[in-house]
Amino acid sequence: MEVIKAIPLNHYILLSAVLFAIGVMGVLVRRNAIIIFMCIELMLNAVNLLMVAFSAHHGDGKGQVFVFFIMAVAAAEVAVGLSILIMIHRNTETTDVGFLNKLKF
Repeated sequence: MEVIKAIPLNHYILLSAVLFAIGVMGVLVRRNAIIIFMCIELMLNAVNLLMVAFSAHHGDGKGQVFVFFIMAVAAAEVAVGLSILIMIHRNTETTDVGFLNKLKF
């Protein structure tokens, strides 16, 4: 924990904001479902980084334990989401979100 306290909290906030912004831009711009999932995970990891930084800054381990559970749930979410995406790809031969949007009706 001493390494985290050696770096100012502002640097963690800036890095987390940049990672979150990259993730948001990836979700808004890209049309491939796998890339969108990766960008959502990037946003989730940016929030986790910020939570760990604040937890270490305040000297409380509750935030770090909470991040551990978030990562466990995110891993399960990714496994289910990718399995659904693989089944869609087998049936439609594409992962383009614009095409998958037409499958609603």
